[in-house]
Amino acid sequence: MTISDHLQELYGLPAFDFPVAGAKTELPDAASVAWRVSVDSYEAWEKEFARFTESVDTSRVRALIVGSWSDAYETGPEDLIEALVAARDELPGLRALFLGDITFMECEISWINQGLVTPLLDAFPALRAFGVRGGQDLEFPAVRHDRLRSLTIEAGGLDVAVVRGVGASDLPALEHLDLWLGTSWYGANAQVADLAPILSGSRLPKLRYLALRNSEIQDEIATALAGAPVVAGLETLDLSMGTLGDEGAEALLGGQPLTHLKKLDLHHNYLGEAMRERLVSTLGAAGVELDLSESGDVDHGSDGTEHRYTAVAE
Repeated sequence: MTISDHLQELYGLPAFDFPVAGAKTELPDAASVAWRVSVDSYEAWEKEFARFTESVDTSRVRALIVGSWSDAYETGPEDLIEALVAARDELPGLRALFLGDITFMECEISWINQGLVTPLLDAFPALRAFGVRGGQDLEFPAVRHDRLRSLTIEAGGLDVAVVRGVGASDLPALEHLDLWLGTSWYGANAQVADLAPILSGSRLPKLRYLALRNSEIQDEIATALAGAPVVAGLETLDLSMGTLGDEGAEALLGGQPLTHLKKLDLHHNYLGEAMRERLVSTLGAAGVELDLSESGDVDHGSDGTEHRYTAVAE
């Protein structure tokens, strides 16, 4: 699977592309949409953003999507992050920010250059939702943010320092955490032990949605979650897009009760038919919404080694 479509909405608002210079497009009310600001390769995103701030009543902007910037294959977003931080007083109502809404046609997810993104959280203390796509050179040191409710990091391979940074952050209001851990082919090197602060539940007391997905160690993650305190407070547990097989599902069924969940998302999995039936007859019958779609076939190498693949890698 590749990222083939841009975000359709953010913070409950429909995405709207800020039109190119000279377009006759009528602009919507500033507070009614999530504004996407993008440029083609070799165009300066900062210049386009300046035009955006001159054309739109930024005091009423609630959601902002940063799309493609100049040559994301080669350059990170440091300059545009600096421009956003400098404009913080012009965006007092900003509640949601997504950095890197870039499709594979613009730049594959594991080739998107990122950088230090936490200055955006420091600059916008009223943010409720923050997301970033791309793990190459991504930096997310521990941060405190009192109002953030949703954090999403999408990557084909997430470095352990980012995972540890998220786990060490003070995010007392966080309700939704979505981490795409990825594969070692593209830089993923976190182990289950690195997820301990998240799994403990004590650092994220309001967490209701937890996604630890798109991982090549999905069975190990599922096994850890079988006894993890964080699960008791969740409404949705998402272990999709990874290499989950019968071993991980068996651990989930044999661990703490999951019947309190509203949804268990396991789509893109490597589950056998018997295990799928067990999940349906136990959790599904108890009222848990199950997503078991996109079951994959295990590839076997010439030496008999099993090969499973995450949904998103390059």
